[in-house]
Order: sequence, then structure tokens, then C-alpha cells
Amino acid sequence: MSAQTLRPIPITVFTGFLGAGKTSIILALLSRLPKDYKVVLLKNEFGDVEVDSQLAKQSSLTAVSEILNGCMCCVLVGQMKTALLEIREKFRPDRIIIECSGSAFPATLAFQIRELQRETEGDLKLDAILTVIDAENFTGYEDTSPTARMQASYTDMIVINKWEHVSERALDILIDHLNTLNDLTPKIRCDGRNSVDPALIFGLDSKLYLEDDPLQVDTNHHDEVETVTVYAGNSPPVNIDVLSDALGKLSKESVWRVKGFLRTSVGTCILNWAFGRYELVDTSSPDVMSDQETVKLTVMGERGEVKRQARKLAMALSAEIL
Repeated sequence: MSAQTLRPIPITVFTGFLGAGKTSIILALLSRLPKDYKVVLLKNEFGDVEVDSQLAKQSSLTAVSEILNGCMCCVLVGQMKTALLEIREKFRPDRIIIECSGSAFPATLAFQIRELQRETEGDLKLDAILTVIDAENFTGYEDTSPTARMQASYTDMIVINKWEHVSERALDILIDHLNTLNDLTPKIRCDGRNSVDPALIFGLDSKLYLEDDPLQVDTNHHDEVETVTVYAGNSPPVNIDVLSDALGKLSKESVWRVKGFLRTSVGTCILNWAFGRYELVDTSSPDVMSDQETVKLTVMGERGEVKRQARKLAMALSAEIL
């Protein structure tokens, strides 16, 4: 059967700054889809620690494809096109969801997908770009990140996450500010756990970036985020109380995300920390760490300052920075 007689595969793109909650929203969204609905996630992560992808693999996704160590809106653009074509040929899903790194520019991603849409004669098509906003911390990180402002300005829909953690007044102020960046785009609330109704975000048939020329993007834009690896091998399991104390001392102004794997007294865990909040999730996957490894974390934050914070975390966990 030729591609022209098959239903086009829609692509939904999730953008949003580090720690905004993109992965949580996507995983919760999956539970609201029919059991026979095939979704493949293409995930772009900072660093080489596949944390969110491990969580995704434990969900109902048909498959997870990963692009690591860079931003696929610019320096890794070829890898994104190759991955999308491979997903089409191997899985023929009902939908592809792209979860971007925290520094991705939505305009260039959309332009690249539009190009692929023409090359495949519409077999792959852009359905929507969704930007996830962290209601608690957007004002803070938007001040230091041009990318965060760009993500909120060029999108089909803004998903306001973690709104339940702020006051009604703070939420009103945030929405007013978002309206100054983008007054026409719909804005919906989401708490990250219950996610959003698929009917609201699927089938939007985006009209963004239909022009031939994309916005010009500096390929070094992702350098506004610096990543540092914290690593330990052949050391005792991490004490949970020590970990909690060390995470509590991190600066939320200069450290935006910590994620990775830890060997603790209760087993191997996935750590997700963002702006002062964290969770530990047990993982049964045997391949995330070797028997000799105890700590394997990626710390992300403000260039220049994040390394000092990562060094303090490493000392508390009897680890080192690489």
C-alpha cells in the first residue's frame, strides 16, 4: 500500500523550558488515549543520561526514540529528520510526539517538519506546537532565557502547568504577562498529573510557519544552558536524607534541573529535580547503571554558576564532577 493511501501521521511538538513538566504531561496524556492508539515519542535530552526516556519506556508508548547531547532544532537537525523517517517506516504510529530539549526554538523545528511534510508528500505532517509553562517559575527563568520567551511567543497553545502551586493573584499576573507575549494563542491549565484532554490538543492542524523562510536562530542559543555531570563509582549507596539535604541547598536561581540515576539503600532510583521540587522513582531497568556506579546525574542551569552548585552536590554525595 503506498504512502498516499495511508492516513497522514500527525506530529505534536511539546516545547517548554527545563523543568516545566513536559514529560509528566505527556505520560499522563497517554493514559487518556484508546489502548489501540499507537504513539511514538521522539525525545531530545541535554547530556547523555536518558532519564525521562526511561520513565517513558515504562508507559504505554509504542516506542521511544532518543536524541542526546545537543539541540535538534539546530545542531542536530539531521538526526531529527532521520529519526522521524525511521519511526514512520518501522512503527507507522497513529501519532508522533516530539518532546524538545529545554532550549529548542519552536520556529526552526516547525520549519524542519514542514520541509519533511513536503518531502513525504504529506505523509508526515505538523499538527501542533504546544508550549508548557511552569507557573511557579516562568517569570524567573524567562528573565534570563530568550528561548523561554520565544517558546511562549510562537506556539499553537500554551499549557500552564503547576498552576495549583501559586495563588490566584500570581496566576492572574502570569496570564497577563503571557498575554503581552502572545495574546491570541489559547491558554489552558494543567497540573501535570491529570494532563489535558487529548481532544483539546490533537487535531489542531497548525498554521504556524507556513512561509518558506524560518526565523534565523543562532546555533549557539542552547549555550544559555550549561550541563554538568555528577558521577560516582564504587562508593556506598546514597543516603536519602543526605540527598534531600543536598538538593535543598541548591540555588533555584542558577540550577534549573537535576536528573539522573542513584543507587540507594532501597534500590536504584530515577531522580527528577526542578526548581526546588524533586521526586525519586524506583526503576527496575537493569541497564541504567552498571554494578560499579552509584551516582549518575546531569545538572543543568545558568552558565558559569551551575558548575559551582554541582560541585557542592557532588561533595555531599561523595561523587565528582566530570
